[in-house]
Amino acid sequence: MIEETVVARANEDARPGLKADYDALGEHLDRRGISIDAIKAKVAAYGVAVPSWGVGTGGTRFARFPGAGEPRDIFDKMEDCAVIHGLTGATPSVSLHIPWDKTDPADLKAKAEETGLAFDAMNSNTFQDQTDQSRSYKFGSLSHTDSATRNQAIEHNLECIEIGQAIGSKALTVWVGDGSNFPGQTNFTRQFERYLDAMKQVYAKLPDDWRIFSEHKMYEPAFYSTVVQDWGTNYMIAQELGEKAFCLVDLGHHAPNVNIEMIVARLIQFRKLGGFHFNDSKYGDDDLDTGSIDPYRLFLVFNELVDADGTPGFDPAHMLDQSHNVTDPIESLMVSAMEVQRAYAQALLVDRDALRGYQDGNDALMATSTLKRAFRTDVEPILAMARLEKGAAIDPVAAFRASGYRQKVAADRPEVTGAGGGIV
Repeated sequence: MIEETVVARANEDARPGLKADYDALGEHLDRRGISIDAIKAKVAAYGVAVPSWGVGTGGTRFARFPGAGEPRDIFDKMEDCAVIHGLTGATPSVSLHIPWDKTDPADLKAKAEETGLAFDAMNSNTFQDQTDQSRSYKFGSLSHTDSATRNQAIEHNLECIEIGQAIGSKALTVWVGDGSNFPGQTNFTRQFERYLDAMKQVYAKLPDDWRIFSEHKMYEPAFYSTVVQDWGTNYMIAQELGEKAFCLVDLGHHAPNVNIEMIVARLIQFRKLGGFHFNDSKYGDDDLDTGSIDPYRLFLVFNELVDADGTPGFDPAHMLDQSHNVTDPIESLMVSAMEVQRAYAQALLVDRDALRGYQDGNDALMATSTLKRAFRTDVEPILAMARLEKGAAIDPVAAFRASGYRQKVAADRPEVTGAGGGIV
């Protein structure tokens, strides 16, 4: 998608400085008994999926301001996703959302081969009405009081599985906006029973080598109650459905001050952590770039993940899920992917033997200082060297801007007019 000469030219200018920084960090880590090359190898092998919808400009309930060169369809989206992976070397797969990305699976596979991408989890959509559906989800989907509406939502999820099988996906993520806006509007128990019954019907058709992820969210679009509102309810769902059912943790879907890293630890302990949607938030929801508000919390999440490495059956899916309202989506997704890698690299630097000793000895100060030492280490030379050795860009944002890619696609893709509201 971007000429190799553009990346090579940018890398050539930055290469000497990177080598000096990498060598200096290597000497520092060696004194701590850490091999910088071993950390780099793990970082290079790590990848986070990008959401197909993330390469378009987002919006709020009040307005949407389209950007230049927005993708027109899934094929444009995949080209943008390929740019992200080409420059960062960190996003080898794309997650599709149906029906937004619905098209001939053979064409999807051909585009994936062309762009060098794989397909991550499939995402169903029963939180908004489509022009060709017969029944509305205004008052719910999988938990709707009307059985015909529930069946429509079930069939849609089964269609997502069918498409996913054809393109090589191995998981289905189900998020519903079902809930209520007024006290008394719905019976909490009967509503949840309907949801569980519908999900069990979807689960029954899940291929043997697939997983299903249920995703919780505290509020919106239901502002009084939400059917799958927190990790406890999510865990109950996974337990009810069976061994192929897991909980998906979206970092922005929690109440303020919730201890997300402890939730992650609990789900790991009981083998129900399915994966993540990485993003960040200040007041609510998940509309901000990963690591833009609380990078330390992101690090603490990865501290739990690294600590659990090697646990039998432990294989969480990693994906970005964020809305870009005032930035170039490609740039934001590149930076976010690198922030996830950064948190992973920092977590790999934690002296786990020392930490265990401080924990067992109830030395709170030294235990937390051990984490802080890893977090405060500037691992950028590790990330950049991993990118360079993959043929990606030392500075992806600078290379992207130098390439003129956005201007090029803006000339080919029709300009989108905005003004309407609506969250993407």
